[in-house]
Amino acid sequence: MNRFIERLLRPAAPLALALATVCGAAPVLAAGAKPALPQMGFNNWNSTHCRAEFNEAMIRGVADKFISLGLRDAGYRYVNIDDCWANWQRDKNGRLMPNPKRFPSGINALADYIHSKGLKFGLYSSAGTSTCEPLKENRGFPGGLGHEKQDAATFASWGVDYLKYDNCNNQKVDARRRYAAMAEALRATGRPIFYSVCEWGENKPWLWAGKPPVSAGSWRTTGDISDTYASMLKNFKQNVVLDKYATPGHWNDPDMLEVGNGGMTDVEYRSHFSLWSIMAAPLLIGTDLRTIRPDALKILLNKEVIAVDQDPLGVQGHQVSDANGIHVIVKPLKDGSEAVAVFNETDAARAVNVGAREIGLRSGMHYRLRDLWAHTDATGDGSIKLDLPAHATAMYRISRL
Repeated sequence: MNRFIERLLRPAAPLALALATVCGAAPVLAAGAKPALPQMGFNNWNSTHCRAEFNEAMIRGVADKFISLGLRDAGYRYVNIDDCWANWQRDKNGRLMPNPKRFPSGINALADYIHSKGLKFGLYSSAGTSTCEPLKENRGFPGGLGHEKQDAATFASWGVDYLKYDNCNNQKVDARRRYAAMAEALRATGRPIFYSVCEWGENKPWLWAGKPPVSAGSWRTTGDISDTYASMLKNFKQNVVLDKYATPGHWNDPDMLEVGNGGMTDVEYRSHFSLWSIMAAPLLIGTDLRTIRPDALKILLNKEVIAVDQDPLGVQGHQVSDANGIHVIVKPLKDGSEAVAVFNETDAARAVNVGAREIGLRSGMHYRLRDLWAHTDATGDGSIKLDLPAHATAMYRISRL
């Protein structure tokens, strides 16, 4: 049986597909659960880390840019804040509190502002005794280990829609136990909160994080990405081979996008965005949208590439070839067409010839090849012949005429 057909017959697919929305952004289904399609949005960490510029004024400004730059209309929905939002200590009742200098209006008010823009709000914590940023006495901000019920109730009361749950200072407690405890606490609140497991792939979360009792919407398959081509390539290679573990509503996550942060060329950023999209990975912008360059914004707003990531069929692309530095990834789409990414990881331009049968197309047929970056069409037998620059990715949508 064809490998794609086998995957489409999995029990999880019909329900998830039925829940997809018309515009391609699926709803969060239940507390601690997941939308049918990979999440899209923003997270501040890659651009600000814990610097003083990370505060409520910045996040409000980013939410405003979602509207003015057209990102909300393109499908981006979540405005997520990362580590360093909390005060150093819990209050006298053990409740998490926001840092009064960074968030003087409070988290609830920030969430209300983001919701008023038609967006969703995300927060960060760690499945440990403290978070990952050791800024005071070599320890982080308060973590959720042992406080899961109280923290989940706090998040729900603040209007949180998304929780990124990290892995630092976990006291060597079993990962499944730690992440299940928060999942159950989130469900108990009755509020739909997307659950993003950030376990770095240490305990192979693709084998368990998408199943009860955790049932996360996504799980990290890699360590943290950085704004270099080498880091992006490493995370891609670790994630692309895990396609069989992704199903609608349960996504492999090779970490957030670095597009626009300045450490890679635009060619490399286009590869980054193309590869994440064909892998049905979360698309979480990691650059400061208040100062983004037009060329970087153009990459993030490529609706034809976004449509591949958000295709309602909900299948992660499968790598059909990895030879001599050329990767070919194929992703079946709901309308019967195939998305194909051809990636040249090498440091030199390469002449590439990908046969139609290699992609899984029938021989002797005529096909339309839509170039998703050039936005042009060609017809042929489905084969792909091109000169591919170093570090570049060509991306096509191939459909039968």
